[in-house]
Amino acid sequence: MSSSITQNPLYYLINPRGIAFFGASNNFINMGTMILNSVLNMGYEGQIYPIHPKESTVLGLTAYTAIDQTPQAPDLAILVLPTKIVGDVLEQCGRRGVKNAVVVSGGFQESGPEGAAMQERLMRIAEQYGMRFLGPNCLGVANPHCKINTTPLPYECGPGFIGLASQSGSFVTQMYDQLRRLSLGFSTALSVGNEANVDLVDCLEYLGDDPHTKVIGMYVETIRRGRRFVEVARRVALKKPIVAFYVGGSETGRRAALSHTGALAGPDKLYDGILRQAGVIRAQTITELFDFCWALGSLPLPAGPNAVIQTDSGGPGAAAADACERSGLKLPPLGPSTIELLRPLVPHTGSLGNPVDITFPREFRNYYWDIPDALLRDENIHALLIYFVLPVELIYPSIAAQGLPVSEAKRQAVELVSGLLDQTRSLIDVHGKPVVGYSFNSLEQEPLRGLIARGMPVLSSPQRAARAVAAMSQYARLRQKLIAQGQTA
Repeated sequence: MSSSITQNPLYYLINPRGIAFFGASNNFINMGTMILNSVLNMGYEGQIYPIHPKESTVLGLTAYTAIDQTPQAPDLAILVLPTKIVGDVLEQCGRRGVKNAVVVSGGFQESGPEGAAMQERLMRIAEQYGMRFLGPNCLGVANPHCKINTTPLPYECGPGFIGLASQSGSFVTQMYDQLRRLSLGFSTALSVGNEANVDLVDCLEYLGDDPHTKVIGMYVETIRRGRRFVEVARRVALKKPIVAFYVGGSETGRRAALSHTGALAGPDKLYDGILRQAGVIRAQTITELFDFCWALGSLPLPAGPNAVIQTDSGGPGAAAADACERSGLKLPPLGPSTIELLRPLVPHTGSLGNPVDITFPREFRNYYWDIPDALLRDENIHALLIYFVLPVELIYPSIAAQGLPVSEAKRQAVELVSGLLDQTRSLIDVHGKPVVGYSFNSLEQEPLRGLIARGMPVLSSPQRAARAVAAMSQYARLRQKLIAQGQTA
């Protein structure tokens, strides 16, 4: 672990060596109990101290009647308590020497003047005792590298490369299943809630230094420290891409954000300008947020906007060509040397234009290696989009026709396809250019599942694939612009 990340003020909030837990009991439908269960089920390896006024044990752990009864002051306190006692408990933690907290409880700034006054008290306590806390009105942190999950939903993804900072706790937890299905995961996900003490800017600084994070995603309802946000984001964007999904741009969205976390959102165009100035890619939908993070976190950047499309038939090719143009990508003609390489590989019924339409591969190796390899050798091509079909279903009947049992034919087909997928994935490393797949078939089917497991983004439409490649091209331009302006990391 680099020294820069351990020196970050949030390090022991996100990587605690011990936790005091307020609000869990042996009542299994209690919110606090659910969250403590999440921490236990994640396999957290540090010491946990449940604090309970009556129970001697909570979920099998020795419980303590008060924080000053624990053997030592833990790094983190998690508070899932009635709103009116949160301030008193936080102050007890401060006196005990606990330096970090997650305040899950709601009913503060977002609920009106009385709640705002209670939130002000939390801020004063934190300042007095030198504490940092997430919330209130949040779900805290999911850090699979530290095996900690302070949200009520189980985190079933593996450790990943996407760092997330979110002003919605539910947004964090609702993404767990989506990421699992794509073989992705969070490096660290942070829910900041009302941002009384830790805000999006603090999270950006942490994730920017975090060695497990390759790309940063943000769910934004407002940016409270605009100037500081731009300063930090411009510095972080030189090291790793940042993608933001902003929801407060419409009048309805503004009202929803105000009631959710007390956030005062601004007009769409204002945020467009802030994000662009900060070197941040804006996603228009949640789907785009993770498509962009997936591509930006797992592929090399394109050197320019020129893409080539490889397809096995006209429809997927035409749809992708239309999507590329609408996304700002260019589809230049292929160079003469590339045409010569392709000519013996593409049937006379196919097309050597852009899209390259194979119609039917003479050999599957042509489709999965020889042709994309030739396309990526073209110096004028910066990215490749491939439409993928299902060779297992196409191959095994031919193998079975040689007299083999169906089970053996399928085994040989799977083995053959596995080798093809390894070759296709290696194209990215061999050429240092991004390759994004797309298909009209279910991503749960092989070989699409196999490509995803090997780290290649495969998206369920040509529009999503084109926009992901365009986002990569946009980030490359923004990064070059920051460098030209003298921005340093």
